[in-house]
Amino acid sequence: MKEIILVIGASGQIGNELTQSLRVLYGNNNVIASDIREGGKEMMVSGPFEIIDATDKETILKVVKKYKVSQIYLLAAMLSATAEKFPQKGWDLNMNSLLNVLDLAKEKHIKQVYWPSSIAVFGPSSPKLNTPQKTIMEPSTVYGISKISGEFWCNYYHEKFGVDVRSLRYPGIISWKTQPGGGTTDYAVDIYFKAIEEGKLECFLSKNTRLPMMYMNDAVAATIKIMQAKPSEVKIRTSYNLSAMDFTPKEIASEIKKHFPNFEITYKPDFRQEIADSWPSSLNDSEARKDWGWQHKYDLTSMTEDILENLSTKK
Repeated sequence: MKEIILVIGASGQIGNELTQSLRVLYGNNNVIASDIREGGKEMMVSGPFEIIDATDKETILKVVKKYKVSQIYLLAAMLSATAEKFPQKGWDLNMNSLLNVLDLAKEKHIKQVYWPSSIAVFGPSSPKLNTPQKTIMEPSTVYGISKISGEFWCNYYHEKFGVDVRSLRYPGIISWKTQPGGGTTDYAVDIYFKAIEEGKLECFLSKNTRLPMMYMNDAVAATIKIMQAKPSEVKIRTSYNLSAMDFTPKEIASEIKKHFPNFEITYKPDFRQEIADSWPSSLNDSEARKDWGWQHKYDLTSMTEDILENLSTKK
């Protein structure tokens, strides 16, 4: 049976590129993109698009029935830095959207759900280095609180109702195709744009703030891989640690200077520094590698080369 996929939050940083990859894999007409507002030109012309508020279960159900959707990728969320400014809105969007989709799976309207978690589930008391899959988790942000709650809702719906829901704890995701979307790791996206456009960046984190990171290509590949895995291979139904590399603003700037020797970076930490300080510096994702064969492709050097090449061509 062919999969009919609905991507909710398709205009976001991850949703945009994931949607295009899914359309290549499953066929343009079998992947329905949706968001609260219209997406970019490529998304709108390459396949079906529906306006959906992720907190509106009835609209989601109508779209599911209209296209006979079998899988939902729920990517709509308010990210860490933005949710700190609007705590109630962040909680409502992040929680209600998930419960809506889990209920649709429980009611057998769809057969499979993907929902991303984040390193924000960890907190100041979690081990900083090589943070394990199971450890102390005391998140200190609205985003983190919503994600840890969501993880246990996913596990609950799987255990109680047999819902096939799968999840990854994303590290910072870096892309050259989509501008930053309100996350604490966004400096690592912005730095490449600024290197080409202005030759300098004022970074909102301190120079030695080490965080787990991943190139978008790897994040999309991991997301599709876990959804294509056999149910028996997905042994963790809260969310899997996922990692590829870790670096500091100073290290990424040094890598960029290999290509742009005159690039300048200054540091002016703001409220996002406290958020970053509460997160792991590196992640242990051995469970994902063991259970369903996760392997990353890009490190800091190869990612930087690919991004700068693409942005220079785009310019």
